[in-house]
Amino acid sequence: MRPTLTGLLVCALALPGAGALAHADPAPLPLVSLTTIPDGWSQRTDLRPVLQVFPDGEAVHMPDAVVKDRKPETAPKKVTGTVAADVISAAREEINALKDTDFGIPAGDNRGTQIIDLMPEDPADEIHLVIYSPEAADGLNPEQKAARKRFTDLYKKLVDAFKS
Repeated sequence: MRPTLTGLLVCALALPGAGALAHADPAPLPLVSLTTIPDGWSQRTDLRPVLQVFPDGEAVHMPDAVVKDRKPETAPKKVTGTVAADVISAAREEINALKDTDFGIPAGDNRGTQIIDLMPEDPADEIHLVIYSPEAADGLNPEQKAARKRFTDLYKKLVDAFKS
């Protein structure tokens, strides 16, 4: 079966214009993505990650992704740079350690959300950490408060590790 598929691929590449399709690389997907959704932004459609880190350490930081006075039709500024491999490795370990953690949901109205997404090649290994009302602690037990601190420290460490 494999020789037949290889033969079909060779024939397809011989067709005019087909070679361009075969050489097009899909856009790389981020390994880690950090997103902040401020209070009152749940209906906005212009939300973007604050930081996207790719498997090779390349990264895109959008420092104004959550600026409230930025008009929704204006895309946030993108700054390209890197995040060191040791920081990425430590972040992956911490994300894995937090994957089954109860961050709790504070009492009161939803006051924004923060998300850390780990998206390795295998979708079965994806981890999505979500903190609701990151600035609030009403009604949370000490373990939930400690877990939220670990989440916040990880989020900050990744943003601070970005070098343009």
